[in-house]
Amino acid sequence: MIIRNQQDVTAAVLAELQRADNPRFREIMTAAVRHLHDFARDTRLSEAEFQQACAVIARLGQLTTPSHNEVVLACGSLGLSSLICLLNNGDRGQTETTANMMGPFWRLDSPAYANGASIVRSATPGLPIFVKAWVRDRQGRPVAGAKVDVWHASSEGFYENQDPGQADMNLRGQFSTDANGHIAFRSIKPAGYPIPVSGPVGDLLRAQGRHNMRPAHIHFMICQPGFKTQFSQVYSSDDPNIETDVQFGVTQALIGQYVLHDQEPAPAPDISGPWYSLEHHFVIEPGEATLPRPPITGKASGDRPTLAVLQRKP
Repeated sequence: MIIRNQQDVTAAVLAELQRADNPRFREIMTAAVRHLHDFARDTRLSEAEFQQACAVIARLGQLTTPSHNEVVLACGSLGLSSLICLLNNGDRGQTETTANMMGPFWRLDSPAYANGASIVRSATPGLPIFVKAWVRDRQGRPVAGAKVDVWHASSEGFYENQDPGQADMNLRGQFSTDANGHIAFRSIKPAGYPIPVSGPVGDLLRAQGRHNMRPAHIHFMICQPGFKTQFSQVYSSDDPNIETDVQFGVTQALIGQYVLHDQEPAPAPDISGPWYSLEHHFVIEPGEATLPRPPITGKASGDRPTLAVLQRKP
């Protein structure tokens, strides 16, 4: 088509898309082009603004490395990751779900442990926490033999892949549910932390007057044949940023009770001071037990990064 005006551009692109063999690809790309072109019209996007947007997109890719995924970080900070999760779980967004976004820090092939083991692999400061979790299906029946991946940040706010001082795969592990759908493990209580703001995501947050804090949480990934793989995060109810999570991930079903015990014996004889406990129940849905591509594949080297904290405007 010879382009006569701005309306012809959209029509020409949509016409070419009809050549695609895959109907789902055709559907998605048709909607994407329509919305993208309408966005440019609605906002009266200038050439300079368009060039700026292209530079941001390019920088997102340039800053994505084996130990850091700026693209996933951006999707979370815009609420897109949380929205996609809620649209695709809980009976397609109709009911409450214990599913949550994957996040940018999941690594494949974390070490396997027996139930009750500690996932602390190197000296890590923090109060001990003893976690118990149960996995059930929609009918409330326990799911036995499910693989449960767990990982979380340290009490200083670093995932091990960010922190050269932590052992490889520290605070990460795999467990298998028993006949009651139960797993248990020991770790240290995680802290809330600021997401990295040295790239485009930081620029986005500063422009909005937002902080960059995530409330403390522990990640879970549950995989079992016959069920859809579920990523989840259990958030600490006492965290000051529970209602203003920079990644919009906190749902009512995933607010956990991290209980402090300071007057009773710990479950392990080597603990004499305060400790925490956490118990949580997950419901997984029928589906295909597939794993996505991990957002990171390696561990950072060099100096530990500096954690920068942005202030939220009132």
